[in-house]
Amino acid sequence: MKTLGFIGCGGMGAGMAANLLKAGYSLVVNDLNRAQAKSLEAQGAAFKDSPRAVAESCDLVLSMLPTNDAVKAVSLGKGGLIEATAGAKVWIDFSSIDKATIVGADAELSPKGWTVVDASAGGVEEVAAAGQLALWLSGSKALFDEHQPIFRAMGKSILHVGELGNAKLVKNAMAMLAAVQHLSIVEIGSWLKKGGLDDATFQTILKNSQQDSVATQRIMEIVVSGKYKPRKSWMPKDVGFGLDMAREMEVPMPFVSLASQMFAIAQATGQDGYEATGIACNVYDVINGVKK
Repeated sequence: MKTLGFIGCGGMGAGMAANLLKAGYSLVVNDLNRAQAKSLEAQGAAFKDSPRAVAESCDLVLSMLPTNDAVKAVSLGKGGLIEATAGAKVWIDFSSIDKATIVGADAELSPKGWTVVDASAGGVEEVAAAGQLALWLSGSKALFDEHQPIFRAMGKSILHVGELGNAKLVKNAMAMLAAVQHLSIVEIGSWLKKGGLDDATFQTILKNSQQDSVATQRIMEIVVSGKYKPRKSWMPKDVGFGLDMAREMEVPMPFVSLASQMFAIAQATGQDGYEATGIACNVYDVINGVKK
């Protein structure tokens, strides 16, 4: 089996990489925070001190990184993939970033013999650990077909979505849809509660309606429990990328823009240190004057 490189061993990346190890792949890893890679090392992964060293030690590089700047540093910075003189020449990036960054990295890596596959993952850390992510990939269809066993080790649904950069668009699109969905459900629930219906009743109503889905069930389970998992939500960032691109494309997105402002209220009032459902509940408590 191929030796794979994995760069970015945070919550999402660690789960994805662990599933590659479980599938029998040899793995070399890198993260700016060495401590984040320790669990993977304990499972048999080898740590390398730079993206270049990872590339030179494997057949294929994957990454899951938090920001545009991190992707630029890994691909084009000092000790980056662009400096590799041997080893892998295919890079599959799952980072939640904007389209321009991955397309720009491809433009500089391609003359060096690299092929970039743009990818995104739908799900949270627990879903990544379970190998149940939705994976969207764009770019080379031949590489998409060739590496299906790798993708199946990490995800339950795998879809090719066209030209390079489209996977980032899909990720941003799903974040925008989820933001509007979270806020609209919590808004309606807040209104019903004011009218005398509790959250559990609203949960039952939704479950027996045409609006029922895995997503609405998960949202309502959290709303009813009132237990919001502390975590840094990346949804506001991904929504922001989508709105930036919408402005460039001259596509009006009023609902998504309002959702973005609601997340900004949460940030401004210190209510954003949770997953998206918790943020939505907290921001509606703020605007409705709910005392905690």
